[in-house]
Amino acid sequence: MKKGLIVLLVILLIIIIAAGWFVGRYNSLQREKVAVETAWAQVENVYQSRFDLVPNLVATVQGAANFERETLAQVTEARARMGGQLNLPPEALSDPNAFQQFQANQAGLSNALSRLMVVVERYPELKANQNFLQLQAQLEGIENRIRTERMRYNEAAKKYNQMIVVFPNNIIAGMIGARAFQFFTADAGAQTAPKVEFN
Repeated sequence: MKKGLIVLLVILLIIIIAAGWFVGRYNSLQREKVAVETAWAQVENVYQSRFDLVPNLVATVQGAANFERETLAQVTEARARMGGQLNLPPEALSDPNAFQQFQANQAGLSNALSRLMVVVERYPELKANQNFLQLQAQLEGIENRIRTERMRYNEAAKKYNQMIVVFPNNIIAGMIGARAFQFFTADAGAQTAPKVEFN
């Protein structure tokens, strides 16, 4: 009787230790997942700042005489294409197709804004406009923040992705259906150096 009670207590102790271990690992995975989602929320926050700045930038540039309407149209169209894609649902962070589409839309706006800044160089009255200079400085700051926040997101995603593939976390990750988060990657053609032409 006493021996059976000791065996039962040992089994109960093993179950409690195993349950505690599982809960600890599960909570660690969830903490890292929240860290990635928090980093992503900051990326969206900075994208929102840029998205909100574009109409002011376009309105200021439109005031310049003889400014290329095609360039302004491209910026406006790129912003419109993003429309509902400014914020991604959390599950899209682990969906390669949704994430690539989001990244492509953001890259489209970045490219259109870059073209706008290049064209602006030919307009001295615009370069002297105080409102434009302030908006340009804000845009440059936002673009730097975007790069920083994307890097922080990638770091948080890397930590989480590593955590869900190592043993024994991979067992728990499989049980709870944890999926790896997508990374921001370079835009297509970024590995090719741009051609610089002096006319």
